[in-house]
Amino acid sequence: MLSYINGPQTLGTGRGFWISFAVFCLVAIAYPFFADPYDVGNFAYFLLWIFMAMGLSIMWGYTGMLSFGQTFFFGIGGYGYGVLSILMGAEYGLTFLALLLAVGTAAVAALVFGYFMIYGRVTGVFFGIMTLSMTLALAYFLGQTAGPEWAIGKARLNGFNGMLGMPPLTIPWFGGDVEILDTTLYYFVIGLLFVIYFAVRILLNSPFGYVLVAIREDPERSELLGYDIRKYQIIAFIVGSALAALSGVLYTAWGQFITPSSVGLPAAAMPIVWVAFSGRRDITATTLGTFVLLLAFQTITIYSQQWALILMGALLLATVLFVPEGFVLGLARAARWATLRRRRAPIVEAEMRSEEA
Repeated sequence: MLSYINGPQTLGTGRGFWISFAVFCLVAIAYPFFADPYDVGNFAYFLLWIFMAMGLSIMWGYTGMLSFGQTFFFGIGGYGYGVLSILMGAEYGLTFLALLLAVGTAAVAALVFGYFMIYGRVTGVFFGIMTLSMTLALAYFLGQTAGPEWAIGKARLNGFNGMLGMPPLTIPWFGGDVEILDTTLYYFVIGLLFVIYFAVRILLNSPFGYVLVAIREDPERSELLGYDIRKYQIIAFIVGSALAALSGVLYTAWGQFITPSSVGLPAAAMPIVWVAFSGRRDITATTLGTFVLLLAFQTITIYSQQWALILMGALLLATVLFVPEGFVLGLARAARWATLRRRRAPIVEAEMRSEEA
């Protein structure tokens, strides 16, 4: 198990990385004790999007399937949670069951759509076009559901105004349900992030992860070696889509609303920017880079949303032109190369002295 956590498919295998990781964990746990509850809630907002970026990294970075459908499954998860939580109510921790059902619904949808695309041999740019078409179709459908006839029981979709009125996430506990709001939501998201990050590291450094990378590098050769590459691709697609749905559920539970704009074209492009900037071929770089980029984007949005979108587009262009492997991944590899060179320098110097002698 330890070899899977520290495997070659992910950055961060040395003592320095794990010390830094432990310090980060301590800072994250201690942060609510020193921050305003409003700021803690905002940090929970930044963190919940990382799951969607991690899912895209699995599909695009490790398996080679560029998908514009992350917000499609984000919308299924968010609206699914909204409908189920309103119908089921918040008593007895039923909203947590709604979370599981919404993510499960998105996973089933990924299985259905993925089956027809992957087993239909849709690859390359056409895969991206089909997932983008799915996303735009869902955004258009949700936008025209403003009438009273667009309701499931007491849950109204409300068109472009967005769905409202869903209860917050609750977890059954001794003595009564615990509402997952503000600081509690922050710790809940942090805990989920740590668990899923380690689970993904183990998955990617396992034999399954090696096959994903082989498919990314040369799918035909992988198939000739006897692997059913479509089975691996569809599993990667389901896992990545379920993580996007988890982001959708947590977003809806955080703000207790969701709108079609969170599914549309601008939103669909943002995960591509996050993952490309961070380094799509490494889950650690994706996790760190997405958080940094979201924090910067939110800060710029306070002054101008238009400029924030322009800067995101410019950043994607700069990444593609100058650092195609991603800025965060590139910096990490450069730092590792510099460290190895510094450690190697005394050995090289000693060898030179011995040759002179």
